Amino acid sequence: MKVATGTVIDGKVVVEGELPAEGTKVTVVLREDEETFELTPEQEEELLASIAEIERGDYITGDELLERLRRFG
Repeated sequence: MKVATGTVIDGKVVVEGELPAEGTKVTVVLREDEETFELTPEQEEELLASIAEIERGDYITGDELLERLRRFG
């Protein structure tokens, strides 16, 4: 996974730096009020590991989580 920054120009996202390969699926996260964040190397590693789990299908849905919480509540 890579993180890239871009700007919307004429209705298209213009990415700074190297472009991903044609056909690459991307996720766009919109910043509100120029809000930014920084991760420590450990936090970035944890985030990437979590994304990999989701891509493998190793997760539960929100409905499943709520059902599990109801059983223990």
